[in-house]
Amino acid sequence: MGKKQLGRCGLCRRNDVEITIHHLIPKEMGGAYLATANLCIPCHKQIHALYTNEELAARLSTIENLQRDEKLSKFIKWIRKQPSTKLIQTRKSNERKKKR
Repeated sequence: MGKKQLGRCGLCRRNDVEITIHHLIPKEMGGAYLATANLCIPCHKQIHALYTNEELAARLSTIENLQRDEKLSKFIKWIRKQPSTKLIQTRKSNERKKKR
């Protein structure tokens, strides 16, 4: 297994968090070789729990759009206050469950 990379989350801006690569346009929607963002695991999981790949590609394909989104901005405000070591439980939103 690879070494964990620590850094700053591009969404919540917390420092010294484990970083994952988020494709701003999902790979399944043609974004495999397009822009990516370094996100902490909780932010990355929350994005995918709230939104389908279609929604991400259509209207949430930039960090700025993600930060301005009403549902996600509430999470960002909360997560910024959490220590970087805290493990966060993520569940799919009820709205997302209904879309399946």
